[in-house]
Amino acid sequence: MKMKPAFIATLLLLIVPAAFTVVEAVHYANANRSTNTIVSGGEEREYTLYVPASYDRSRPTPLVISIHGAGMWPASHQATSQWNRVADQHGFIVVYPSGRTGHGPRTFGPYDLRYIADLIDEIQRTYNIDRARIFANGLSNGGGMSFLLSCAMPERIAAVGLVGAAHLEPWSSCRDRRPVPMISFHGTADPLTQYNGGWSWQVQQTFPGIPEWTANYARRNRCSLVPVESRVTADVTKIEYAECADNAPVILYKVEGGGHTWPGGGYLPEWFAGKTADTIDASSLMWEFFSQHPLQNRRGEL
Repeated sequence: MKMKPAFIATLLLLIVPAAFTVVEAVHYANANRSTNTIVSGGEEREYTLYVPASYDRSRPTPLVISIHGAGMWPASHQATSQWNRVADQHGFIVVYPSGRTGHGPRTFGPYDLRYIADLIDEIQRTYNIDRARIFANGLSNGGGMSFLLSCAMPERIAAVGLVGAAHLEPWSSCRDRRPVPMISFHGTADPLTQYNGGWSWQVQQTFPGIPEWTANYARRNRCSLVPVESRVTADVTKIEYAECADNAPVILYKVEGGGHTWPGGGYLPEWFAGKTADTIDASSLMWEFFSQHPLQNRRGEL
């Protein structure tokens, strides 16, 4: 039977978009697939590792652990944080852990502390990692997880960085109060984890106010109680607590009008996350901070 041109055109309109959707879905799955796996606690866990071309096995190399937000993947977090670019510039290794999926979005919590510890061990077995320069940071849920790491592993994690941090665990969960340097970034127009705290309808959770939470962290590090504020750009204010124990300062970059985004980082949908500030580069500022605060020899392990 000879098909009419109009019928053929209609058929193509139906088939081609469907085929394109399948191809795009496969491409998306491949692009977001983690590159490595380990077994931790009897469970296979994924992660993605970035080793710069400048890596030299004969030299101890810093390790940056960067943790994605809930619902993201290591690959998407690479694009958002742009840590690979900074790693190429300064010669350190970056690992992007993957959260548990379960029946919902990929997330991190206290149950992942063992996984992160096992992940550090695994990387140390393969690469010459500088034990005094292991740092953790993350976005949203990953920022909250970085805080938990500062409490659970202050003898391993030299400093932490938080971006739009979602603090799901109370301060009472931080049982080890040894000082750990901390740098954070938070937008005043963050729609998910509000700068001044309160109920988040997106997350269905009440979050603490960031100024108050930062002051609590400064008390943990036994800093001067009065922070020093300085204007960095037209839309960014640096709030710094100094004179801290063990040379462990606490810094908050307040981003006016900033959303639940990574300043200077890759694109996140503005309709959902808000504005991404481009006047500062959070990853570069974090690395500058990290490089100035290697792990103190608190218990003689190093």
